[in-house]
Amino acid sequence: MKKDKILCWYGKDPFEAGKALMESSGVWKNWSFSDHIGLKPNLVVSKKASSGATTHPEFCAGIITFLQEKGFDTISILEGSWVGDKTEQAFNVCGYSDISKKYAVPLVDLQQDPSVSCKGSNGRYRICRSILELDRLINIPVLKGHCQTAMTCALKNLKGCIPNSEKQRYHREGLFQPIADLNEILRPDLILVDALNGDPNFEEGGNPFTLNLFMAALDPVLLDSYACSLLGLKTSDVLYIKKAALLGVGSEDLSAGTLHALNKGEGLSSLQRSPLAASLAAHIHEKGACSACFASLTQALKQMQEQGLPLPGTVNIGQGFKKKMFDGLGVGDCLVGCSSFVPGCPPRPNEIISFLENQ
Repeated sequence: MKKDKILCWYGKDPFEAGKALMESSGVWKNWSFSDHIGLKPNLVVSKKASSGATTHPEFCAGIITFLQEKGFDTISILEGSWVGDKTEQAFNVCGYSDISKKYAVPLVDLQQDPSVSCKGSNGRYRICRSILELDRLINIPVLKGHCQTAMTCALKNLKGCIPNSEKQRYHREGLFQPIADLNEILRPDLILVDALNGDPNFEEGGNPFTLNLFMAALDPVLLDSYACSLLGLKTSDVLYIKKAALLGVGSEDLSAGTLHALNKGEGLSSLQRSPLAASLAAHIHEKGACSACFASLTQALKQMQEQGLPLPGTVNIGQGFKKKMFDGLGVGDCLVGCSSFVPGCPPRPNEIISFLENQ
């Protein structure tokens, strides 16, 4: 897997997504069977993944199953919930205690872990010892909004690898630079993103939005840059992205070849039945659309509605429009025959918004 790529798996089965993304990443081919592999999900709060706040346990189960089938048997799940919640409770409520028993994988509560002072370009930061003792670290964030940083995904998820006292310090210092500095020091071997139904507004969940998307990448800056676009944000809205790029953590440069789809997408029916999709149905003419394109369009229309922007009369989308020439607005490469369309497979929500605003 190249550092300038993001692998995308579309569907609603976290277990299969975990296995497929691990297989396609290929990073494990260079690992030793004696390596201690750590999985770092997002269990910031004691709420089930259906709330849009936490990483689906089935996603981690798929990752663990793949690794164990390949012969890797030293695996741990490590997390430190936010200040004010208990990681032990989050492990229980979020389904990770069951995962631990089923797969004989220990849980490590980083709130109870000693920490080590590590040096970065901008000073010293404390990181939990158990994280530093790993041979391989897999970062498994949820793509969701955040009340202070606008978004949380790959870069910010590492904040669970530090002690509570350090989390409080990060907030005193404004979060953005410390998060960038942490990612300069701590470099995961793989990032696997749960974007099935993260809450686009708030890190504590409660308003999940279904994207039916899971991703893999090596570059957290690149991944977070793309994640911004899925939430209708610019990278300039999430200040730690630029700061991390300046520290050499990764690149913000998304290109036409960045995204690589592993499948065509599933779960469109569940997307179409969502209350949000139902409320926007009058604006969408769909024929055989993949979940990825449909979710991008729905997200774009939702953001336009929230911003008070006028919605288009009808937007055409789907493979059923391939090779057809007609007047109207279209979304995605299948609509190349439409008189006006936004390219992409899928196009990002911010690209759709920009396109529709100029019609």
